[in-house]
Amino acid sequence: MMNKIQMHNCTKSFRAMRKTIPQGSSIGFVPTMGALHDGHLSLVREARERNDIVVASIYVNPTQFGPNEDLDRYPRQLERDTAVLQELGVDHLFCPSDMYGQNHRCFVDPVGFDDLREGRARPGHFRGVATIVAKLFNIVQPQTAYFGQKDAAQCVLIKRLVSDLDMDVEINIMNTVREDDGLAMSSRNAYLNQDEREKAIILYKSLQAAREVYESAFAGQLPMNANVIRDTVQATLETEPLVNEIEYVSVGSKETMDELKEVDTDGAVVSIACKIGKVRLIDNIILGI
Repeated sequence: MMNKIQMHNCTKSFRAMRKTIPQGSSIGFVPTMGALHDGHLSLVREARERNDIVVASIYVNPTQFGPNEDLDRYPRQLERDTAVLQELGVDHLFCPSDMYGQNHRCFVDPVGFDDLREGRARPGHFRGVATIVAKLFNIVQPQTAYFGQKDAAQCVLIKRLVSDLDMDVEINIMNTVREDDGLAMSSRNAYLNQDEREKAIILYKSLQAAREVYESAFAGQLPMNANVIRDTVQATLETEPLVNEIEYVSVGSKETMDELKEVDTDGAVVSIACKIGKVRLIDNIILGI
């Protein structure tokens, strides 16, 4: 019989449990903001397969949302999410009501990330992500943690966080999980109406167009001007009338996400953010090996 998932609604409760875990047990951690979809669940399955104990967290982190973003609208479905995590064999669910006290003053500020294209589009976002991940790692103390490639800049940030601050956590980045038509799975997809959902595949089409341009150049001669890739993505997105705002098209380094002038055999991360109707969606692909 499957053990019942143990809920922890505050740091004190989780830390008390954490002290009871036998030394030497491997702990896999999947941090989320809830509204779970198959992308999240693929991370949970991987953690379950590779670890003695699996911990998931659900916390809609206010510090990574801007003043005009969808914090209040972000889907919250704790009961459903808990049942799904129970079914997948998660041992502990950490879902704190608040992670920032009244006099909270200390944040992790990752230098340079606000200068990235996504950083300029969402000022303060990366500080919020770095801070909440650092707090969660301090509380959970996992050996391994699992993140999805769909949030490409976030993945680079978390790798830098762990490396630069000497955190003893192995970071596992798992492939983006997509719908049958290529749309990257996202909690925000639920905001799309039927027409918007059908047209949202333009994001994936634009990235595939970028891949074709790169592979064509690879077959000929590299390096190639990175603006060729940016312009290809931009032009493809502009063919869809429901794309009413293109926040950015980035061709960045796999290590830092800094914008590239040229793309060679090392490849790049091509990432985009745009609005379909009023819904902000992101996606990316990795070029090269």
